[in-house]
Amino acid sequence: MNNRRAELLLRAEAKREKERRELKRRCEASLVEFIKEAWHIVEPGQPYVHGWHVETIATHLEAITDGAQFDDGTYYNRLLINIPPGMMKSLMVNVFWPAWEWGPRNMPHLRYVCASHSMNLSVRDSTKMRRLVVSEWYQSLWGDRVVLTGDQNAKTKFETTVTGFREAVAAGGITGARGDRVIIDDPLSVEDAASDAVRESRKEWFLESVPTRLNNPDRSAIIVIMQRLHEEDTSGLIIDKELGYDHIMLPMRYEPARSMCSMLGVEDRRTEAGELLFPQRFPEDVVDRDERVMGPYAAAGQLQQNPEPRGGGIIKREWWQPWQRNNYPPFDFILASLDTAYTSKEENDPSAMTVWGVWTGGDQTATITRSINRYDEAMASVERTYTKEHPKVMMIYAWSERLEFYDLLNKVKETVGDYGVEQLLIENKAAGHSISQELRRIYGYDDFGVQLIDPKNSDKVARLYSIQHLFSEGYIYAPKRPWADMVINQVSQFPKGKHDDIVDTVSMAMKWLRGTNMLVRGSEWTSDLDRSRMHDGAPPEPLYPG
Repeated sequence: MNNRRAELLLRAEAKREKERRELKRRCEASLVEFIKEAWHIVEPGQPYVHGWHVETIATHLEAITDGAQFDDGTYYNRLLINIPPGMMKSLMVNVFWPAWEWGPRNMPHLRYVCASHSMNLSVRDSTKMRRLVVSEWYQSLWGDRVVLTGDQNAKTKFETTVTGFREAVAAGGITGARGDRVIIDDPLSVEDAASDAVRESRKEWFLESVPTRLNNPDRSAIIVIMQRLHEEDTSGLIIDKELGYDHIMLPMRYEPARSMCSMLGVEDRRTEAGELLFPQRFPEDVVDRDERVMGPYAAAGQLQQNPEPRGGGIIKREWWQPWQRNNYPPFDFILASLDTAYTSKEENDPSAMTVWGVWTGGDQTATITRSINRYDEAMASVERTYTKEHPKVMMIYAWSERLEFYDLLNKVKETVGDYGVEQLLIENKAAGHSISQELRRIYGYDDFGVQLIDPKNSDKVARLYSIQHLFSEGYIYAPKRPWADMVINQVSQFPKGKHDDIVDTVSMAMKWLRGTNMLVRGSEWTSDLDRSRMHDGAPPEPLYPG
């Protein structure tokens, strides 16, 4: 009996050892398997829920671990991940991946510098990783590889006996630390993204300080993980300056036109527009609820990884009516709007100008029919029909350039002459006032008038909202031209975009047309025609009185 019991115990022990070796093998071969098996240590109160995006991110992290190289011999070591909150991004990159490299991949010498916009968040993930690597489960498998020193074992920094370490810092605060991996997790908060000063400070930090914090400039890796908050956030900087980062971009709702394909050839697995990223945790009703609560701007950036609402912000993209013909219609009036910033320095906003033509025509018409006799009795003896076509506005040209003072003067004069501008609007600020005076001094009035526009206390957002209805009701047209796309892009991104010079010219032009009654809405137009019925046969007022 004793022999039988001993045999059973030996078999059970052998089985456990076999399972342990198999578990160890699986975890060492795959970051995803390690995450699944180690989850209970890091999040004991939450069941693990798998999504395919975990595999996508893991593939790229494993490539860094494996020292993958491109054909030219350079290392795969720059990675940008844009993904909505709640997708385990911080746990994957800040907690599980370093622990996986240390133990399962036998690289306990690696040094990690992990930054976030908040020191509390950096410490949170540092604490979770330390809890994992000192756990009985982890030590039973890789305790012979990962041993923490006693003299450097704190929440903000802990070190292995072979000089590897993980240090938590606040974004903007990397000073003496150097790492084999610099992991930047949400370098900006929502509040930070709204501050020009903070964004500029983070920009300098990321471009000037972070690259100098690498142990080996040619091999050490920088990983940025975040959701988009502003066109000029850290992701926008990486993309705009083409800094050589591989880009994993996974929006909550699939957008085929923005579907990602990484440098490793990994694509978004979804095929249907609107298909959710992680329906196991974020089903349709939850996403709908979150979008309503967050509002269009926050949802666009944090959920869709696009710092503007789908279709645009205050002025949506689809509100611009496309002009499909080769030639413009015959215009009744041509207006130009100028925003001035006479400097060629790249860090300043450019000067910008938009040109607009007003014309009557198209499908929208209003008709009044009266049947009267000479005693003004309602009879069928006489019928008069007044037809007046609704005015529309066409954007016929635009430019945005950084120009010195006299170059700007010449550019304005050239544009005014080329397009037959009859009225030039300039915002009444310091630069605008100087430009206006110089235009009048050098060119006189020629064939166009110059008017300074004072926005008074109305801010840029309020001004754009005040003319929003003109776009939503379909009165504004644009041709298919690169310069028109530039305008539509900037207007649709406002107020989250990098520049607003074009936006100012648009709102100034539309408000002026409204104020001079050159552009009226359908209800106002019908009301005007109705008033004309009170005068027997009196023709409608001219489009441009005076």
